Amino acid sequence: MSARKSGRNIERNLARRQFLKHLALTGVVGGIGMSGIIRNALANGKDPIVTGMHKITGDVRVNGAAAREGMLLKNGDTIVTGVKSQAIYVLGQDAFFQRDNSTVTFGSGEAAHVMRVLTGKILSVFGKGQRTIQTSTATIGIRGTGCYIEDEPTLMNDKADRTYFCLCYGTAELVPTAAPGQKETITTKHHDHPLYIHGNPKMPTSMLPAPIVNHSDIELALLESLVGRKPPFPSEYWKTY
Repeated sequence: MSARKSGRNIERNLARRQFLKHLALTGVVGGIGMSGIIRNALANGKDPIVTGMHKITGDVRVNGAAAREGMLLKNGDTIVTGVKSQAIYVLGQDAFFQRDNSTVTFGSGEAAHVMRVLTGKILSVFGKGQRTIQTSTATIGIRGTGCYIEDEPTLMNDKADRTYFCLCYGTAELVPTAAPGQKETITTKHHDHPLYIHGNPKMPTSMLPAPIVNHSDIELALLESLVGRKPPFPSEYWKTY
């Protein structure tokens, strides 16, 4: 390794440690149960936290069996959170904060790039490489982004199925299942274009504007820190929605 490259690596590692210390001092860290994860990241020094389950609250299951903190995860796994439960985990270059009453499946083999949100709520950050997210109402193609999804697959109050999708930053291609011809590519820098994606084919427009709800920039920053990255906006712009 050249001296110049070694110097750049040292600078990146120092910057990462300073960023993690900044997160650890942020008052809301304890509120979402991630202060221990930040301590682990600092203890690991230059290495991002490895693939696996890092924080469990309540009833969390992997492939039907009770999950435990520290267990490895792999492509093909299905992760289910119960009532008042949540899970924070890393899979490869990607990190996830899965909320309560949620079921998420990761593809394997030729479908290893596919993530299926069968029901529930999940905040995700993704590394380089193409990923496909499938929900009850849409197929979403992404690359190196952060996003928040709430999937509502059951009929309630005479409303058809819908998915809430906030592209927190990056670029995504959205294809509504009910109206593939309404495909749209969006690019955002900071939660600029949240949407409801409806599953009712009778609606003239499947994708409608939505408010920013139920996720925060500190959560995105914490997830990115688990895989050695930072969100593309400075901390003075962090908000809770």
